[in-house]
Amino acid sequence: MIAFDHTMPDAAGNLALDESLLLHAEQTDTFEGLRFWEYPAHAVVLGAGGSVAIDVKRETCERDGVPILRRSSGGGTVLLGRGCLLFSLIVNHRRAAEIRDVNASYRWILGRVKAALSSFSNVDHSGISDLAIDGVKFSGNAQQRKSRAILHHGTILYDFDLPSVPKYLNPPERMPEYRHGRSHEEFVRNIPGTREEIMMRLSEVFEANPATFPLEALESVPGLVDEKYGRGEWNFRR
Repeated sequence: MIAFDHTMPDAAGNLALDESLLLHAEQTDTFEGLRFWEYPAHAVVLGAGGSVAIDVKRETCERDGVPILRRSSGGGTVLLGRGCLLFSLIVNHRRAAEIRDVNASYRWILGRVKAALSSFSNVDHSGISDLAIDGVKFSGNAQQRKSRAILHHGTILYDFDLPSVPKYLNPPERMPEYRHGRSHEEFVRNIPGTREEIMMRLSEVFEANPATFPLEALESVPGLVDEKYGRGEWNFRR
């Protein structure tokens, strides 16, 4: 597995690159990677089934120039920005038997992320796809699955502007049980670690070595942006 830090210049391109890397892994049946990226400005990203009307304060986003996009994986709506590190793990089904099952794969992957970050604080795997400290969430995760490989991607808040979350996002329609109906202000926090430390620990736990990512995976990015991630029909379909 290779590790690389690569952020595309626009939000849609970053979502497209994640899917492009997954398609590359599916086609080659050999590629596995751990991508880190961090978008420098605020952007809202819904899950595949998310609702703009329910999840997003659209007028505020439009007033402030915050783009609203939709990814191909499930999960809830998130706000990106400086201080929110994203990791995209592309894993072949052969790596572990647990990868083939959704819930088991979350336990397998997040168990390793939890172990990697436990030196910062007492990290818990909460709900199906969250990581929290003392019941307060700092990481949300989602997956896109193919027949040979999966894309597991997550957010890690380490120096994020937390008040911006309720500014641009409504409370979610569905909440994990451990949230107990708490507001965004009460429910999200940063983890006490630096970007470099987090990247190093995740690379170590997944045995991912720094390398240049396959440039051929970039070839499908413009098409995915044109056909999906850059289109209002996709981003505002719900």
